[in-house]
Amino acid sequence: MTASSLRLVWVYPDLLSTYGDQGNVLVVERRARQRGLAVERVDVRSDQPVPTTGDIYLIGGGEDRPQRLAAERLRRDGGLTKAAESGAIIFSVCAGYQILGREFINDLGEREAGLGLLDVISVRGTGARCVGDVLGDVDERLGLPQLTGFENHQGVTQLGPGVRPFAKVHFGNGNGTGDGTEGAWRDTIFGTYMHGPVMARNPQIADLLLRLHLDVPALPPVDDRWYDALRTERVAAATQTV
Repeated sequence: MTASSLRLVWVYPDLLSTYGDQGNVLVVERRARQRGLAVERVDVRSDQPVPTTGDIYLIGGGEDRPQRLAAERLRRDGGLTKAAESGAIIFSVCAGYQILGREFINDLGEREAGLGLLDVISVRGTGARCVGDVLGDVDERLGLPQLTGFENHQGVTQLGPGVRPFAKVHFGNGNGTGDGTEGAWRDTIFGTYMHGPVMARNPQIADLLLRLHLDVPALPPVDDRWYDALRTERVAAATQTV
């Protein structure tokens, strides 16, 4: 694997990095380097074009106005859509997840067009805000262990027939629809409401993205003691509140 390389693109950290989701970039980068991959990390601010030649793209969460600005600029730029059409891997969180969908409600209370990369529509929930720890089982097709994360959103996201739920929750709200679904995915494009950051709590998600990039069934093992300790702590904390 030492001959392999990875171009990792962090999209709009100036607008979509409110809840510590930059940690996902750090985890993917570290776990790639631990496997001997040469990593080129590209942080793309919202006044810069999104490169179309990345391997893995990560998008974080953000507040309502920055989300609208990010959606407008990503639609106008077109780079992320072109990358997706070329088979790039995209992992999005919260506001980034909604932006990848068909539409969402912006800070002006208006329907805002998303990128249409995931068959989901997001609206603003009328009930209590979804805040707190989440536990769920990841779609068995992805071969990942139980998901742990922290949600903080008012959005309710309805999934269309073109996607599958990323996970089914045992505790927490997930997509906020009351059906137990959390996030969505198709092919190499993923969305979730989970912060934490989610890949620090679930490094196997980062490994999934790396396996998709390398087109291999498994990766060489690395030292997971720190991650395991964090996962155990957060799973126990969530379970105690059930």
